Amino acid sequence: MTAMDSPTHAIPEKTSDRKGFKSFSELLGRLGASSGTTEKTRTLKEYFRRATSADKAWALGLFTGRRPRRTVKTTLLSSWVYEREGIPEWLFRECYLQVGDLAETLALLTRGGGGSGPEGDLSDMMRTLTEMGEATDEEKKTRIVSMWESMDTQERFVLNKLITGGFRVGVSAQLPIMALADLYGTEPSVMSHRVSGQWDPASCDFESMVRGEATADDLSRPYPFFLAHPIDGGPEVLGDPKAWHAEWKWDGIRGQLIRRAGLRFVWSRGEELITDRFPEFSDVFDKMPDGTALDGEILAMRDGLPLPFSVLQTRIGRTRISRKTLQDAPVGFMAFDLLESGGEDWRGRPFLERREMLSRMVEGLDLPCLRLSEGIAIESWESLANVRSKARENGSEGLMLKRLESTYQAGRRRGDWWKWKTDPMTIDAVLVYAQKGHGRRSSLYTDYTFAVRDGDRLVTFAKAYSGLTDKEFQAVDAFVKRNSTEKFGPVRTVKPELVFEIAFEGIMESRRHKSGIALRFPRMSRWRTDKRPEDIDTLEDLRKMLRMHGNGREVEE
Repeated sequence: MTAMDSPTHAIPEKTSDRKGFKSFSELLGRLGASSGTTEKTRTLKEYFRRATSADKAWALGLFTGRRPRRTVKTTLLSSWVYEREGIPEWLFRECYLQVGDLAETLALLTRGGGGSGPEGDLSDMMRTLTEMGEATDEEKKTRIVSMWESMDTQERFVLNKLITGGFRVGVSAQLPIMALADLYGTEPSVMSHRVSGQWDPASCDFESMVRGEATADDLSRPYPFFLAHPIDGGPEVLGDPKAWHAEWKWDGIRGQLIRRAGLRFVWSRGEELITDRFPEFSDVFDKMPDGTALDGEILAMRDGLPLPFSVLQTRIGRTRISRKTLQDAPVGFMAFDLLESGGEDWRGRPFLERREMLSRMVEGLDLPCLRLSEGIAIESWESLANVRSKARENGSEGLMLKRLESTYQAGRRRGDWWKWKTDPMTIDAVLVYAQKGHGRRSSLYTDYTFAVRDGDRLVTFAKAYSGLTDKEFQAVDAFVKRNSTEKFGPVRTVKPELVFEIAFEGIMESRRHKSGIALRFPRMSRWRTDKRPEDIDTLEDLRKMLRMHGNGREVEE
């Protein structure tokens, strides 16, 4: 078991004034009005100082993605607003397109009753919403409309967010962790570890958890993942290449294999416990020493060699794995770091020491489904660039660069781990359809569909909504509004005149697309104002790329 540091000073808990939900609503309002990280962290720290333990648990849970199951359908919420406010459905849809957020649209269109706000804490509200799953639709309507009538617009907005489950409020999961670390007198990396794993906001002992006191679920708790930054330009800016370790960057599911007290756990980067989905790792756990935690990539793998990501896709999301799936899409673990050994936390040791211990362990286990991510000798940055150019042939995304003296940190930190991905593939295409975006882009046409030429016709092959500057999005939006030829619900057909360079990481066959091709991570890399629609690439150009760089068939949903 990992050693837990000693408990820190206790934080006095505020006596509830039965207005905890109102306080949480005000918190979200202040966070939405704040632009700086320092101000947001300070605001969160003050909230955690004053809130009850139960409310702190739910606030942290909501900010870090631990939301309860949705108990009310969004279609019901919308229909109750049509009925109560006398709004036709078409007008509601137009309002939603302009606002871009369903919870906010519902809050703005619903009149409050001028009440003093909801009584009760945030934890009371979460319990009410959870228990509502057993109620009839009419009972849900009566209860929710009653709550709407007692709230102001901001409170209705927060309630609707909690009901719909789309709890995105512009606060990264790291900010509340930083606030709690400051409040409880510890490092953010330590606090991040304490609050990782599958804990339930409705039942956890929050104070024991954030103070680092041992609890029953400590055996399963993963470590916060250390994430790399993309390197701008070449690696020459990193200085002496002898201070760095290079290895391939694999395209799979980032995960941790953990064995403690004879128990076995497989965690994904999204803190999802996925042990049962990968029975192949039972051989690893059988031999792996107790008190061990490995960091690496779950890959489709056969005979120790990685397979295309499209093969792994057939395993993603499946809880039941058939014998045929195990045969067609076997998996393995490409280990690249050792986080715990002999029950001791090794994250504070230099990478070189962790790597040497990991190498001895993997070699000693000698299992086909467990591989050490191959290190690459760095003779010079120029020679490493030549190695990187062969990444696609090797089935990888590029290279990882890790400082030999670096510790294993939490989250995305600049300086010690870098990813140097291969240059993306590109294709020139013309814009043919446009749709309005969401959030701050809800009033602009920013979601686009692109086509290439196939003889005399245009064939759509990709959608993209990122890569342009705000100024460019505004210019394209103006073009769309002036040059729309048809409208299908929220989608507009556009005169095929604007040419863009589309960048993407992978290409594969697809039965779902008319083009027969699907791209991995498409985005707009350039607006080609220097090109005309006649200059765009063809479907045959895409097929050539597929023959050269294709990595299997897209998973059919």
